[in-house]
Amino acid sequence: MQRIVVLAGGVGGARFLRGLRVAAPDADVTVIGNTGDDIHLFGLKVCPDLDTVMYTLGGGIDEAKGWGREDESFRVKEELAAYGVGPGWFGLGDRDFATHIVRTQMLGAGYPLSEVTAALCARWEPGVRLLPMTDDRVETHVAVDLDGERRAVHFQEYWVRLRASVEAHAVVPVGADQAKPAPGVLDAIAEADVVLFPPSNPVVSVGTILAVPGIREGIADAGVPVVGLSPLVGDAPVHGMADKVLAAIGVEATAAAVARHYGSGLLDGWLVDTVDAGSVPAVEEAGIRCRAVPLMMDGPEATAQMARDALALAEEVRA
Repeated sequence: MQRIVVLAGGVGGARFLRGLRVAAPDADVTVIGNTGDDIHLFGLKVCPDLDTVMYTLGGGIDEAKGWGREDESFRVKEELAAYGVGPGWFGLGDRDFATHIVRTQMLGAGYPLSEVTAALCARWEPGVRLLPMTDDRVETHVAVDLDGERRAVHFQEYWVRLRASVEAHAVVPVGADQAKPAPGVLDAIAEADVVLFPPSNPVVSVGTILAVPGIREGIADAGVPVVGLSPLVGDAPVHGMADKVLAAIGVEATAAAVARHYGSGLLDGWLVDTVDAGSVPAVEEAGIRCRAVPLMMDGPEATAQMARDALALAEEVRA
């Protein structure tokens, strides 16, 4: 049985994973999920990326938005607003509240996030082993200029409230340098046959996971093919604000630049979209094998083919 490890953020990572399950139905897939987006709201621990993977693979996602629950209502949010309790910019739905209540109760009872995530997945049966990158608290903050002064805001505020409309001057995964990989993370990497970086944000999703000490080193030392898929098509993000946060860390928003950012010491193979085929030589000059294939997740089969192409490139690298 092929053992695949995937480093995943939210919407893009979750949708890629759905295609991977179709492309490799018999594989043993471990997902290392980003927890840098986690935030405490209304006294509850919210894990947006873990929940997006869980809901998407478990059949409960709002397909139109790519996050949150299907058939959702927002009565609790409306009542909180009526009491003047915020923040009003983060829309937790009524069904979604239940997940966060269960998670917070279990954490309060002393269970680590990895065990809580396993308990939540027992209901959703996502078909993969979903692990948080760490059980420790890590929060991604973004330095921005607001009201004439520079200050750090939580990534969720930057993305949801500000809609990435202001320049990001720095992106910092606060607490990552002191965090430890969650139980099972390093073992899964060491036992993997292939490691995949889906088309998730290379800074605030995959990059945050790699910021946890031991994870980047474990992948580099595993001795197995590491293949990534570009989140940029035609020098623009397919979803989200990768261009904004790449600029904050001094990386050009191109498929080739992201590959070089990961580096040949970590990445063995890189898939770019066919419109970016001209970047293939530059990526290969950096010591990373590169192929141009369609990378738009326009439907289940297109996404499954992306996963097949990633696995095929991994085999080519292995050979």
